Amino acid sequence: MKKILTLGFIAAFALAGCSSKKEASTKLAAGTAAYDLAKELMKTLPALDPEKPLALVTSRNFDVTAADAIKFLQDQLGAGVTQLKTLDAAKLKNALERSALQLGERKLLLEAATEAKSVATPEEVKAAMDAQYAQAGGEAQFAEMLKGRGMDLAFVKASIAEDAKIQKYLQGHLNAAAQVTEADVKKAYAEDKTATVRHILLLTKDKTSAEKAEIRKKMDGILTRAKKGDDFAALAKEFTEDPGSKETGGLYEDFIRGRMVKAFEDAAFSVPVGQISDIIETEYGYHILKVEGRKKETQPFEETKAQLESQLKERKQAAAFEVLLTGLKDKANFKVRSL
Repeated sequence: MKKILTLGFIAAFALAGCSSKKEASTKLAAGTAAYDLAKELMKTLPALDPEKPLALVTSRNFDVTAADAIKFLQDQLGAGVTQLKTLDAAKLKNALERSALQLGERKLLLEAATEAKSVATPEEVKAAMDAQYAQAGGEAQFAEMLKGRGMDLAFVKASIAEDAKIQKYLQGHLNAAAQVTEADVKKAYAEDKTATVRHILLLTKDKTSAEKAEIRKKMDGILTRAKKGDDFAALAKEFTEDPGSKETGGLYEDFIRGRMVKAFEDAAFSVPVGQISDIIETEYGYHILKVEGRKKETQPFEETKAQLESQLKERKQAAAFEVLLTGLKDKANFKVRSL
């Protein structure tokens, strides 16, 4: 499964300021667009009643409720938030839980940045805004684009300023952890560059524990057949729930390191060529894969050195970010709940 590389500090989302006391969660005011949307979404998920806020994320200094998640999505998507009405219960639940987690993690990072007295300079904030203007074709076009989407310009500017503050905080933590040596680069050059695999995925997202147990049992049976010699491509066409590879017999060809979720990638680059992995669990579900082949870099070292160094730095930053975020969550007693 392809990985969406989203280090939470990159996205532009706004927050209320954090304090040393427990923050009050958003209470949607009757008659507002967010309140009316929550009432409408209750038809799909009754737990979204704006009169009875349900905490999806809890921590020492703040909670994030379903109402917070709805307001968060409304601020992000503007008029596009009405798309939530078209989702079935499972997809709506997933969208709101994901947004609550994203909002909670961002609050945590902003809280840490404030505690560390991290401050983005006016020049750094301006540079971040100018980058947004440039992508839209200019400041006027940027404002017009937001207007067309029903988004508030002042809100977005505040979000980008907070982004700059968080990034300033993270730079001090991640840059030191992302030092790459000549030996690191040479080692990476000597490793396999790409892998080709066939895989079978059974989805477990939004499934209950009992449902996951049944899915695991089904995957055990598929794995037994594969290891006994049944054609893996045929098994993938029959059983995989990955739409991106079903018709090609589960094939993912010549992908480089850093493009797949970690557990999947680890197996792809460690299981012997021609062999079948054990069951691997990721955020998507249960996988088994057969390694079809791997290739090493063919270009001269000096021609690929700069690219390898950049890739290694990115990977180290991503790993350091996960360590930092996990530590902040532990310290804050950060807990996630389901709708």
